[in-house]
Amino acid sequence: MALPTLDPNAPDFTRRYVNLADPRLGAEALEASDDFFAPKERMLNPEPAVFIPGKYDDHGKWMDGWETRRKRVSGYDWCIVKLARPGVIKGIDLDTSHFTGNFPPAASVEAAYVADGAPTQTTQWTEIIPSTTLQGNSHHYVDVTATGAFTHLRVNLYPDGGLARLRVYGQPQVDWQGADRNQTFDLAAMENGAYLVAANNQHFGSASNILMPGRGVNMGDGWETRRRREPGNDWAIIALAQPGIIKKIEIDTAHFKGNYPDRASIQAAHVTGGTDSSLITQAMFWPVLLGEQKLQMDKQHFFESEIASIGPVTHVRLNIIPDGGVSRLRLWGTLA
Repeated sequence: MALPTLDPNAPDFTRRYVNLADPRLGAEALEASDDFFAPKERMLNPEPAVFIPGKYDDHGKWMDGWETRRKRVSGYDWCIVKLARPGVIKGIDLDTSHFTGNFPPAASVEAAYVADGAPTQTTQWTEIIPSTTLQGNSHHYVDVTATGAFTHLRVNLYPDGGLARLRVYGQPQVDWQGADRNQTFDLAAMENGAYLVAANNQHFGSASNILMPGRGVNMGDGWETRRRREPGNDWAIIALAQPGIIKKIEIDTAHFKGNYPDRASIQAAHVTGGTDSSLITQAMFWPVLLGEQKLQMDKQHFFESEIASIGPVTHVRLNIIPDGGVSRLRLWGTLA
């Protein structure tokens, strides 16, 4: 797996929300008008697109993405993608990396909510990104303001060409109405709707990685800060999927060996008002949920008896002392 490089120009939504088009979470490219040069599934690959000089296959130059043949008739190409979870979409990255003479001049994106199965001829589609001009070998970050939850997207290329990657950043919608109040849920799981509010540093790896499912596959699949050369410590603030009472905590330093944090602690609060940006200052003064704990390299650390009884919380601040890398954070709790 390639070490993902964080684009310093990428908007906040790329760092805060889960990629609902990630096949590791269950997203699929279902159908396309054409994928002669490069298969539609390749567009969803979670790793950054690569270019391999001199690599050809039976159809021509091997390209890392979805690429259609040159259109010799009227119309345009399209692909239908099933999202990993129904979700509210916050932003999309239409990435044409390495496509230079073969990128589409424009693209649009439509979305639909299909309760069961795949979209049909009668499915109602909502345009969430109108026709937008594309450049070659570029990321195109587009804010999405549609408020409803969607299950499927239709990506339209005008008229044809290649898209290296499709990233769909959003907040999964989980129906908590009938949830058992005695059952414990991972309230820090992105797939349950948790998201990253802010982190003071994400130099080597995005802090939102710690909310992803499974264990990290390598050091790049975690949150890692630069080496701290001044007093203080690094931190990340997470909005929980639902208000809850935390019963069990896991801090996993998988793959971090010479660069794991020496210690960690967690503060938490039940936040009712204010904006995400105002939480950064507030969080410095939140009560302690988990006092400072010594960490070890490449290890899952579990805490239960060490957790303070501070009642229901909506947000946590993970402090890593002084800096370093954490692969995953799990906060199991009962719903408030």
